[in-house]
Amino acid sequence: MFAGEGAGKKFLDLPWVDAQIQEKLGFKSFPGTLNIRLSKGSTKLRELVKKKTLEILPPQGYGRGLLFKARITELECVVVVPKVENYPNNVLEVIAPFNLREKLHLSNGSQIRITVAI
Repeated sequence: MFAGEGAGKKFLDLPWVDAQIQEKLGFKSFPGTLNIRLSKGSTKLRELVKKKTLEILPPQGYGRGLLFKARITELECVVVVPKVENYPNNVLEVIAPFNLREKLHLSNGSQIRITVAI
């Protein structure tokens, strides 16, 4: 995992994103994402998983986001794949109703295993 630039927090702070997450996932997200850099093999899996997603539908001028449920250890979470131009293929952003970094005692460079519900 690695520290991001705050773009995930800005996205989650948008009222229409917050409303859709609560409606589609049933929780209010912690205002920030856990950024995960994928291994080479995992990048191929990401392409397969995208077919079984929920979607954040944006107003005009914003990019959409794909959502899929996942787990990190025993904690339920949701992977967000922003559909914006030039978004890195080897990065996942993960949200939950709590701060995943604190709850899992993670720091930059920590390795984690995420299980995706397909």
